[in-house]
Amino acid sequence: MSCYFRHIKEELAQAGITITTENKKAIDLAIHKLMAVEYKNCPPTWKAVKERIKQDPEARLAFVAALKQTDL
Repeated sequence: MSCYFRHIKEELAQAGITITTENKKAIDLAIHKLMAVEYKNCPPTWKAVKERIKQDPEARLAFVAALKQTDL
């Protein structure tokens, strides 16, 4: 699993996303795209996610909404 998935379990659950072996790469790709970070570059992606969702409840809700809109 990606290095940050364990930190965003609640956000993924709120978006209705369950991580499986079949979809984890697609989820990872979608999150990298949402954060505008090159794929497979985990630490900067987690840093961007953390900065976006941990400090601002509205940004967290927007992140969850964006996850819901992805084709996962």
